[in-house]
Amino acid sequence: MEFEVSYSLENEQQFWEELDEIVSTHCNTHDVIDNTLRSYLRFTSSYKGEYLHSDYDIARCSWKLFESPTFAAHKDYVRRQIIFSLLQEESGDTLHLIVSFLLLDGRQNEATFEMMNNEGAFPRLLELIQADRDDEALHRMLLVLLYEMSRIQRLRSEDLGLVDDAFVKYMFAIIEQLSLDVNDPYHYPVIRVLLVLNEQYMVSAHQPGPEDSPISEPLTNKVIKFLSIHGSCHKTFGENLILLLNRESETSLQLLILKLLYLLFTTPSTHEYFYTNDLYVLVDVMVRNLLDLPDDSISLRHTYLRVFHPLLSHSQLRHPPHYKRAEVLKLFALLTAGRSAHFAPIDDTTLRLVARCTQIPWLLDSNDVAPAKPTLGMQLRSAVESSLSVVAVAAQREKPGILTPSRSDAKDEDDTEREAPGALSGGGVSLVCEPDADGPAEAPVPQQKRKPALPPPRRVRVRTRAG
Repeated sequence: MEFEVSYSLENEQQFWEELDEIVSTHCNTHDVIDNTLRSYLRFTSSYKGEYLHSDYDIARCSWKLFESPTFAAHKDYVRRQIIFSLLQEESGDTLHLIVSFLLLDGRQNEATFEMMNNEGAFPRLLELIQADRDDEALHRMLLVLLYEMSRIQRLRSEDLGLVDDAFVKYMFAIIEQLSLDVNDPYHYPVIRVLLVLNEQYMVSAHQPGPEDSPISEPLTNKVIKFLSIHGSCHKTFGENLILLLNRESETSLQLLILKLLYLLFTTPSTHEYFYTNDLYVLVDVMVRNLLDLPDDSISLRHTYLRVFHPLLSHSQLRHPPHYKRAEVLKLFALLTAGRSAHFAPIDDTTLRLVARCTQIPWLLDSNDVAPAKPTLGMQLRSAVESSLSVVAVAAQREKPGILTPSRSDAKDEDDTEREAPGALSGGGVSLVCEPDADGPAEAPVPQQKRKPALPPPRRVRVRTRAG
């Protein structure tokens, strides 16, 4: 039985004391748990405008419920009830508290995001995100929840099919409406949603799930479709995409960016989506990142190289003046250079991917033999390789939160390791140029994290925009 309780508070301290009493209630039946959760949501939402003025205050409420004895003893039931509240609640203040708790819990336990997906939360989040932006903090949190839920699992085809052109247009419109200040709180949540949707489309197209019919038409990638048609009017997204790759150290997010870049540079209508000066920055970032990858980051290295080929072949970079041609060739030479007995041999996939890049016409020396006119067999092999590259890029995944290890960071920790004599500079920072591949081709990226005390990722200076 539910009891209506009224509160009369005089100050913020009384609010937190009353909240502690609510979440400390001993619950031994589902009815009592339901009453406690209703009391928690009603109490916090009622005083949200008076005492909960920041994201920290909202998170503090969520943490109290997360640490409560009720949640500790009945995790699955509490999660399910909170998810049901997300599906049904209409009050913005109450939704804010619900979404905050699901984010906190889901980041600690991915089973929460999996339960959300199974209970139909994805369509609900699409609906709430498109509803309005009156409460910007709530809207931003909804975007983050959609991203976090979608990046750790495959979405059902019927759910992904609910993403229509209007939703994608709305996402791009938000980015264009914002200033070029990349620290704007809306920039990265919106970009990340578009990145994870692109990945879901790639997986759906190249790795059909058990529920997909063999004869069913693959879903149209709405992100690439929008940029193919309207890309010339939505350049801010591309600029911020490169900035994000420049500063991002989380492997899973780097892979999301590289997957979208791969499709942009392999889709004819988006070959020249980026400004030329932005492409220069992208080359600098990719060269630096490839040089800085440690020996065992094989899969991430392969993905960078798979993006490098269409970037150099199809974008404006194929036209003179050929940006940093000597540095790019030196990078490829370093990636395939013979190793001493101290290092493991370079894997076959790296050798093959680099060899393909070095055959790009503008990278060939004038004394090199021009590529022969392709025969039917060569064309078929090229088509097969292209198809395999798409599948390989789509398949690359990493657990969220894993940071990409840095060769230069590892070098700083070992004073006995000497820098290679042919080191290049990226973004004004000298980098060790000894990348090689240790282990079999396509080996998974090892799950390891850098120590918190290490310095942040280096940044490449961004040039001014040019057409």
